Formats: sequence, C-alpha cells, structure tokens
Amino acid sequence: MSAQIREGSVRANGISFATLEAGDGPLVLLLHGFPDNAWTWEYQLPVLAREGYRAVAPFLRGYAPSEVPSGGLDPEDITSDLAALVGALGESSARVVGHDWGGLATLSAAALHPGLIDRAVSIAAGHPRTLANIFSAPEQLHYAFHVWVFQLDGFAELALRANNLALVDYLWRHWSSQAPDPAHLARVRKTLSEPGVVEALISYYRHLVLLRKEKPHFFEESRKNITVPTLIVYGEDDPARAVSESERPFFDGQYRREIVPGAGHFVHREQPAQLTRLLLEHLAAA
Repeated sequence: MSAQIREGSVRANGISFATLEAGDGPLVLLLHGFPDNAWTWEYQLPVLAREGYRAVAPFLRGYAPSEVPSGGLDPEDITSDLAALVGALGESSARVVGHDWGGLATLSAAALHPGLIDRAVSIAAGHPRTLANIFSAPEQLHYAFHVWVFQLDGFAELALRANNLALVDYLWRHWSSQAPDPAHLARVRKTLSEPGVVEALISYYRHLVLLRKEKPHFFEESRKNITVPTLIVYGEDDPARAVSESERPFFDGQYRREIVPGAGHFVHREQPAQLTRLLLEHLAAA
C-alpha cells in the first residue's frame, strides 16, 4: 500500500513541512490531529490517487519531521498553514480533509477563506462554535481530560513523556472502539520523541483555552457560518459527537453529517473502507 506514497517536503508560511503524497490531479489536502502524524492517512492516500486525485498529507507544524518552531502554537497557526500549503502546492483552492485538530483547522479555514476550499471534510471535530458545549456535560469534560492536564506547566510535559510516551497509547485505546495498530503507534511515538515536539503540541492546547483572550479577531472570524460544502463524520462510539449535534444552523452551504458504526475517534483508521467511501462521495459531488 505505502509503495504508492511519496515522501517529500514543501515550504509554506515560513516553515518546512514534511509531506506524504500520492497521485496526480485535483489537490486533496489531508490534515492529521493529535496524537498522530501524516501516516494516519495511509489507507486513504492510495485510494485517492487511484481515483484521480493528488493527495497530500503534511506533518503539521510542530510534528517532526516538519519544522518545530520555538514558542507557542495555536489554532490560528494551523489555519494559516492550511491556506499557505494550498498555494505552496501550486493551487488556488483544494478539497480539504481534516481529523481532530486538522478538522478544526479545516472548518476554521472554511469560515475565514471560503474561496480556498472547494469541499471540506471534518472527522471527529465539529463547527468551532460548538467547542464550548464541552462544558455542558461532565462526561465530555472527562473524555477530554488531556486538555486540562496540558494546562499544567511542567507537569504536562512530564505526563506526556513518561514511560516512553505511554499516554499516547492510552489515548488511542481510550478513544478507539478497537485495538489500535501497534506499528502506527510506534511511528507516532517516534514523531513525539523528537526534540521540542512535546512542548509544541502541548502549547496548542494551552492557546486553545486562551484563544478568545489572546486572539479575539481570529476567535470571532473562525466561528462564522460556513458556506463551503461540508461533510462531518463521527464514529458511533465517539462520545464527542454529542458536542456538535446541534451545529446545523452554523452551515449555510451544503451540509451532511454521518455517524459510522464500529468506530470511535479515529474513524479513518478504525473503519477505513467506510470512511473512504464517504470521502469519495463528498469530494466528487457537484
């Protein structure tokens, strides 16, 4: 499968991004989440290539072997990176698929730069305006416990690095409806073991909590209604899907929401065939 996948790099928004790429044709940009890396799309990349797309999955800013900038990272960084990557890859617009943080960036970019995204897919992340719903239910606060742990300066870094990044394995088991792939988890641990990566990834969560105060303009603009045709996908066993169940009024364009049985947070890996079918249907729709 991975023989069709080419490793490369591209410079965008002032930093160097490592990329995985397959195929030629209209650009499909695939953005991963946490704790993960670009190899999470290994099932989708070859299929998209066979269907006539140029599929590109970057390692996000702060995820080695992409550049790991010093200083804090926040949701605006990923959103502006998305916009810059489309141009750096030689296109004026693209179809964009994101999971987790990548999904949040996709929907934020769809709100801020609707002309940049032809069609959007977000997996396990709903409209940014629904994020505050996490505070309305204790089970959601518990499910997202890592967000609160990562606010603890010093302790967060210790917790994530402890016992060979055991928290990475735990989060994948906790959020999945089936046993995660050990080989992929080894790749993820390798990414997070590189210098500066743990600090960079934790900073995303710290600035997420402070976003309204630190970047009020971006906070408001990223919460606008979305006109881009959008597919939202959640696993049936992902409790986080409840957070965005009432999001339909925040989409002015085409909107479709799919719940995939037999999957938790990582739908694209737990049910790759089902997710890829939904993906191809949406990307090809007029």
